[in-house]
Amino acid sequence: MAQANGANPSEHIIVCHGVHKWYDDFHALKGIDLTVDVGEVVIIFGPSGSGKSTFIRTINRLEEHQQGDIIVDGIQLSHDIRNIEAIRREVGMVFQQFNLFPHLTALQNVTLGPIWVRRWPKQRAEKVAMQLLERVGIPEQARKFPAQLSGGQQQRVAIARALAMQPKIMLFDEPTSALDPEMIKEVLDVMEELADSGMTMLVVTHEMGFARAAADRLVFFDEGVIVEAGTPEQIFTNPQEERTKLFLSQILQH
Repeated sequence: MAQANGANPSEHIIVCHGVHKWYDDFHALKGIDLTVDVGEVVIIFGPSGSGKSTFIRTINRLEEHQQGDIIVDGIQLSHDIRNIEAIRREVGMVFQQFNLFPHLTALQNVTLGPIWVRRWPKQRAEKVAMQLLERVGIPEQARKFPAQLSGGQQQRVAIARALAMQPKIMLFDEPTSALDPEMIKEVLDVMEELADSGMTMLVVTHEMGFARAAADRLVFFDEGVIVEAGTPEQIFTNPQEERTKLFLSQILQH
């Protein structure tokens, strides 16, 4: 919940205004308004099909929105491929599935982006990659291939890979949903350390313990709209909307 070092806490690094998204006749996002400040950790939660993953994927143009404005680090997201590429350079993304290259070692997966996109020399990329694998707690797995790693280890490699591009913002789309229960904590611990370090994070998750510990703000999505938003204390102890209360009562029983 720390603000990024030296950052102006009132500085919006993500601005979404009136964002709409349709899939043919299905209206997936219905006018989303959301800002995220530098160093803020915002957690999006809600039932399946509520538009959470669709929304987070519009921020780096993995999904195209049809109406409204999305501005990331001062860059307007438009059809201009240069703007899209500029935003993607600033935004790291971690998915439900780990999306690692199976024929590359953990170390090679992490160095790929810096070498090909940032044009770093291999030696520099490997040095930074090892530091990041150390940060996520698996430096000893550097020479192993994804198939030799547990799901939790693969997801931590995926986080290191995203961090290797030195993003200003990290997006997480249900990063623990494909993991066995005993592996979830090791990934959430890495994410919590990242939050504490001042990284701007937008996280779609059902992990309410993590939300309580790491979030500055919780945003509840349902049926393509933001139903309610507030601090973890507000949302957990005094939710205002009946839909929020019902969802929390269901999810917190498990």
